[in-house]
Amino acid sequence: MKKIKLFLFSIFGSIFILSSIVSNAVEIEYWQYTYKARVEAVDKLIANFEKANPGITIKHTNFPYADYRKKVAIAISSGDGPDLVQLYYGWLNDYRDSGLIQPLPKDAFSHSKIESDFFKMVSSMKVDGEYWGLPTAVRSLALFYNNDLLKEAGLSGPPETLDDLVDYAKKLTKRDASGNMIQEGLAFDGGIGQTHHFWREVLVRHYGGQPYSDDGQKITYNNDAGVKALTYLTDFEKTHKTTSNGFMNRGQDGFAAGKVGLYIDGSFRISKFVKAEGLNFSISELPGHNGTRYNFSSFWANALSSKAKGEKKEAAAKFLAYLTSDEAMQIWLDTVGELPAKPSVALVDANKQHELYGPFIRGLDYATATTFISEKPQRQSVVDAYDMVVLQGMSPKDALAKVAKKEQELLDDFFGN
Repeated sequence: MKKIKLFLFSIFGSIFILSSIVSNAVEIEYWQYTYKARVEAVDKLIANFEKANPGITIKHTNFPYADYRKKVAIAISSGDGPDLVQLYYGWLNDYRDSGLIQPLPKDAFSHSKIESDFFKMVSSMKVDGEYWGLPTAVRSLALFYNNDLLKEAGLSGPPETLDDLVDYAKKLTKRDASGNMIQEGLAFDGGIGQTHHFWREVLVRHYGGQPYSDDGQKITYNNDAGVKALTYLTDFEKTHKTTSNGFMNRGQDGFAAGKVGLYIDGSFRISKFVKAEGLNFSISELPGHNGTRYNFSSFWANALSSKAKGEKKEAAAKFLAYLTSDEAMQIWLDTVGELPAKPSVALVDANKQHELYGPFIRGLDYATATTFISEKPQRQSVVDAYDMVVLQGMSPKDALAKVAKKEQELLDDFFGN
């Protein structure tokens, strides 16, 4: 009888222990957009985290970029979807205004530590005294160039100045007997891709201006500096005939095929070009002008969704802390090619001098992250100005005046409310 009681006690004890383990187990959802290298990186980080935190499991979901924002908004609004979500930093105000995310808890994410540990650009995630997200990685721009095409054109090394960039683009452009472009000197992506950042934060500043007022409330590119910057940019297609927006579909596709000499993009494009068969390319920092250099920086942040409550919020915050650790940032760099968000990781010699990542990392020293109110319409304003000049024959001055008026209305509406 005594043995039976001990046996039953053992069974009930095991059940109690098991039920305690189950009750302490938490599953959270992490969402990002579908990009092969980013998905692989998150899967690695989840495996590491779950091993160190056996009480937490993470469901990783990703969607095509075109559907991503819509699915996030619908899911969180209905009380479903992610506990931790990736968002482009330029979407911050849209996500806040829509009630999709919540501030980071100060006890887990000290403001003073964030500001001492991360690159300064991360401050764009601080609004109304609260941080609303943190990145694992950041981005900057650099110049990709095709070594074989440069050698064939008699060019040695990358262009060092904006004037050199024009000269190189001219020498690298080829057309057939009928005048059709068969090799593009300098490529932009459809909708001018990352080039709208190049115009705003690089060219405008090189010509003595800045895109917005220091408080972000006023357009300041509608002046002589902005006109000179837009003229420089549109002249590649309109005057120099070294660029054809739409050649081989997108600039990145033309470059991967070995039919483009020069191409400006972020470090996330490295993985595509490394896999391109027979492509012999190198990367340099963006060309300077009058002894100065400028660059654009951006990032995707990880944010706690408004859905995350109680133990799920605690687990999501714990995973966010790991996603923004030094270890996670190095894994992200090695897997995705995007740059660590902390100088302590990014600026080690091995990364700064890296043949591929180095130019992007060095560019962070003089990069500016645009504080967008709503990234999509503000991006479109530059695309529209470019098209007005190239496709409609409007002067750069008139084109800028037109889009600046519309963008200022967007800013006034936001800050007025």
